[in-house]
Amino acid sequence: MQKSNHFLLWSLIPIAIFLGGLLLAESVTLSTAPASQKNIAVKSKAIGADSSVADQLSRTFEQAAERISPSVVPIFAEEQVTVRNSFGENPLQDFFGDEFFRRFFGTEPNQGQEQKQTVHSLGSGVIISSDGYILTNNHVVEGAQKITVVLEDEKKYPAKVIGTDPQSDVAVIKINANNLSTAVLGDSNNLRVGQWVIAVGNPYQLMHTVTAGIISAKGRSNIGLAEYEDFIQTDASINPGNSGGALCDLNGRVIGINTAISSPTGSSVGIGFAIPIKMAKGIMDQLIANGKVSRGYLGLVPQDIDENLAKAMKLKDDKGALVGDVESGSPADKAGIKRGDVIISFQGTKIRNSTQLRNMAARTKPGSTVEITVIRDGSQKELSVTLGERPQTMTSDKSQPETSPSHQNEKLGLGLQDLTADIAGELGYTGEQGVLITSVEGGSAAEDAGLQTGDLIKEVNRKNVTSVSDFNREISKIKKGDSAALLIQRGSNTFYVGLQIPVS
Repeated sequence: MQKSNHFLLWSLIPIAIFLGGLLLAESVTLSTAPASQKNIAVKSKAIGADSSVADQLSRTFEQAAERISPSVVPIFAEEQVTVRNSFGENPLQDFFGDEFFRRFFGTEPNQGQEQKQTVHSLGSGVIISSDGYILTNNHVVEGAQKITVVLEDEKKYPAKVIGTDPQSDVAVIKINANNLSTAVLGDSNNLRVGQWVIAVGNPYQLMHTVTAGIISAKGRSNIGLAEYEDFIQTDASINPGNSGGALCDLNGRVIGINTAISSPTGSSVGIGFAIPIKMAKGIMDQLIANGKVSRGYLGLVPQDIDENLAKAMKLKDDKGALVGDVESGSPADKAGIKRGDVIISFQGTKIRNSTQLRNMAARTKPGSTVEITVIRDGSQKELSVTLGERPQTMTSDKSQPETSPSHQNEKLGLGLQDLTADIAGELGYTGEQGVLITSVEGGSAAEDAGLQTGDLIKEVNRKNVTSVSDFNREISKIKKGDSAALLIQRGSNTFYVGLQIPVS
């Protein structure tokens, strides 16, 4: 009985262990399941949050495109040009040459017949009024005899040019239509580099194309696209056909008019330029009101200040606009501005460079009186200037001198000659005094400074020079490695150049 009981007891122990294990496993499972479910829930929540942010960002772009797209229209332009028909030429002409036909046939060779040809182009425009005024680029409509605008509903309207401004590449055209979807204009003064933007236009005849990018830079100038430049740079894709279209912020407000690209291929490489809408609107308002643009005029030649000029003129830095010349009797002359002054402020705004000064003066209404701060010989002066109106055309003489004997300054890489009355008359320097540059050696200090054959050196470090000996004497006073400020006359323009004296 005892033996049987012991046997039964030992038999039940494995069963008890097995059942205990099951209970323990069940206990573990029940206690860990809620934690696992919690982790899964937290992870799902995180994914949902990320998805929501992405959806919201996407929707922001979508809404911006929806707001502006109806207001951006394709502009088709047609221009009649005269071309020479090469198919009418004698096939033997290229082989024997023109003289062969004159000598043996006694006639002029066939140069082909002229004929008219229609050139078609496509650009974009932005509707800025419900009754049909459209803002675009001058180069989109320039020279066109026929302009057609196509609206979102595919209706076509003939357009007429209200006014153009080639100096800024802005134009306004108009169609006879009403109740049009108009664009909302934003504030280009408050843009920030890195800000998201979209570009809308008609590249390569792909109508109403929307691309996205950021503002890469502001205040781009010296691009060579227009006389007055203050471009917004963007990497939003801009291609042929986008010109005149809208650059918008993510609220769908127009902050620029797409104008051009910088590209070795002719297609977008991520460097596009747009006219700030504040600048474009100011010009647009004048074109609509008067059919032309009136700009404020100082009557001086401003230039940027490089490191060599700052050093030579003992300036603290290279900020400001250096006055290279002042037109006699101009507003600047009447106000007392002198050649060599550095303009550092215009109506309370600090001036960084000559482009900013020119743009600010141009945007100011003629007849307005403005306060200008200059640095003259190390002292600050406050001057009041009443702006005139800028002449519509301003040209400069770019004639070149004849070859003549000269003295060679090998250290600077310059060929120099005294200015005689005959040469002065030939080059348009009648009545002027100075030293004529007859040659500039490649790779020299003179070439690095931007000096050119035909330039007239009038001053060295604010000292007048009237002969080669005067020039050499003043240059000899400057230590090696330092810089000289040369006053240069080139044609009708006068400006300063910083020339660094070589160390060896």
